Amino acid sequence: MADKSELPPTDTVAPDPFDPESLRLSQDFAQLADVKPILATVPVRKPGRQDYVRINVDPDYQLTTAILQLKEEREDYIVAPDVRQELFGELVPVTLFTAINRQGVVFLWPCRIPDETGRSNSWHESALEAAELARESWVRISADMSLGAYRIYVANGQLPEPEWPTESFRDLLKIAFKSRYIDSHDHPVLKRLRGEA
Repeated sequence: MADKSELPPTDTVAPDPFDPESLRLSQDFAQLADVKPILATVPVRKPGRQDYVRINVDPDYQLTTAILQLKEEREDYIVAPDVRQELFGELVPVTLFTAINRQGVVFLWPCRIPDETGRSNSWHESALEAAELARESWVRISADMSLGAYRIYVANGQLPEPEWPTESFRDLLKIAFKSRYIDSHDHPVLKRLRGEA
């Protein structure tokens, strides 16, 4: 007969891996994931027609400049000052506003401003008006062909304030235009516009 001290204890039971209490998420679960998302893409575009957006009120987060818009490719290029002369007549004067939608997507909204002659139209004026309203309220724009301008809608609900990224405006520009910066007369886009490529 075996000594009782040599027998395995009969009252120890392996823990159940599917015990709901052991699987329950604690209140501080966000601290378990010590990760910070990297802002790798900043689109340059107007808001989507169903997007409610806000504009960063900090004047350091906007820039009045000239961009080259390639309509067929739907791409905007920022142009270095010493190359702008070559693109005279092609450049579009805009204010780039730092915007964010309800999903937290940060983008640069190019709103066209009057050119050197002071010419503007109701599309450009209504977009600028919407951007101005978006400093204080969540707004949405929708193109209305019969009106010949954007219709502007202000959110009715008490939506929370946006959470802006910590990146500087310089960083946002760098991310947005990383592959769309024309800084030399030999740039492929300029060669194509000259009919050399």
